[in-house]
Amino acid sequence: MAGLMSRHGYTISYRDAQSHRCEFCAYANDSFEARQVAMETIKFVHEHPNAIDHILRSS
Repeated sequence: MAGLMSRHGYTISYRDAQSHRCEFCAYANDSFEARQVAMETIKFVHEHPNAIDHILRSS
């Protein structure tokens, strides 16, 4: 249960194939894990991880 208490919300912002800005929200322990969740969930991000612009932690 302690692991769940340290999770935070993260917003992952990326550009799709048409350069539209897209956002994905995930709960994770840190920004690296949030990136991993996005890559596992979104096929385009998995294939193009450098499309991620930024990852912001929600307060």
